[in-house]
Amino acid sequence: MNTTLNCFSLSITHHVAHLVLNRPEAMNTMHPTFWRELDEVLAVLNKSGEARALVVSSTGKHFSAGMALETFGGAIAMDDQSPEGRAAIFDLLTDMQATFTRIESLRIPVIMAIQGGCIGGAVDMVTAACVRYATADAFFCIQEINIGMVADVGTLQRLPKLIPLGVVKELAYTGRRLSAQKALGYGLVNEVFDTPEAMVAAALQCAQEIASKPPVAIWGTKQAVNYARDHSVEDSLRQMGWLQGTIWSNRHVMESVTAMKQKRASEFPALTPLQRFSELG
Repeated sequence: MNTTLNCFSLSITHHVAHLVLNRPEAMNTMHPTFWRELDEVLAVLNKSGEARALVVSSTGKHFSAGMALETFGGAIAMDDQSPEGRAAIFDLLTDMQATFTRIESLRIPVIMAIQGGCIGGAVDMVTAACVRYATADAFFCIQEINIGMVADVGTLQRLPKLIPLGVVKELAYTGRRLSAQKALGYGLVNEVFDTPEAMVAAALQCAQEIASKPPVAIWGTKQAVNYARDHSVEDSLRQMGWLQGTIWSNRHVMESVTAMKQKRASEFPALTPLQRFSELG
């Protein structure tokens, strides 16, 4: 990173990246700086290939209270007085959506560790992750309906693929809170922990297990699962054939089997760092 982060802290240890929301005094609300820094961090992690898994956790009472309401009418202008202004709202939302989509399309798995409130835009964010852990006091709230608007940065598109549609509609129409235990029952979270410390430790342990596998096989697995979610079985099987034919490695399989027999850690090459075409030459 070329700049100091204001809304986050980032560390990478043993190929595991840990991104922490660190504005507890503001309940880790989201404003343009938050969005910009998150986008930059995700771009760097995706490009470098150093990290093989990402854990996102938070600080303070709440994971995040969502969008900072003072942003509307300030840094973000939502002009509903003309067709041109309303068209600009579309472009603004598309740009915001793209940041959370980076979480979903990142070359590595993302684990969210959620304590306290996960509200509004925070639900948009965590639904883009691969795995979600929560503390017993965590809750999820589609807050947008409570302030007179429609959730618009991914919740209504991703949540129906994670929990029953009837539950999504109830939460989206009423703005009610979904407790961690109910979220566990519906499959929104993978596990519930008594304390934030235990939760983050488990998230980092899971990330470390992921990081011990061949990065390109993890990349391929994420590609296949995300594709299968949105396509038919027939199309997904065809995509799987193309994908496996692209990344298959006898060396990786032999290294995995040999390491298991020898009871040692496996060693695999990292993902190749990415370059933009404009950076070449």
